[in-house]
Amino acid sequence: MEISLRFFLDQGVPRDTASMLRQSGLDFTHAGEIGMSKSEDTVIVEWARVQSAVIVTLDADFHAELAVSGAEKPSVIRLRLQGLDGAAVTKIVLHVLAIFGESLAEVCLVTVKQRKITCHKLPIARPDQP
Repeated sequence: MEISLRFFLDQGVPRDTASMLRQSGLDFTHAGEIGMSKSEDTVIVEWARVQSAVIVTLDADFHAELAVSGAEKPSVIRLRLQGLDGAAVTKIVLHVLAIFGESLAEVCLVTVKQRKITCHKLPIARPDQP
């Protein structure tokens, strides 16, 4: 099954990652390419919602905000790895897409750690709701 997704790379992700991933035929935009390098997280989330884009970030705030708010989109891939260059991020993102592409299309939060990748579908049920 061919999954067509659009992606937004947050400022902390190496800028050359976007061009490397575009060479794979994927639709990736880096925050710096569209003048959003200093945008607030809420602005980025809204842009991603309107554009139906998956956010790729190093920032924990996106996961926290979407989980707490009960939001239904956008999908987010959070890289909990530091010091990665564009080639390393490209390899990780392609790996995540191979495993969780359908889930990202259906909307979820993916967390990439050194030895583990997790995926939680949105919306995340809050304790005060059934």
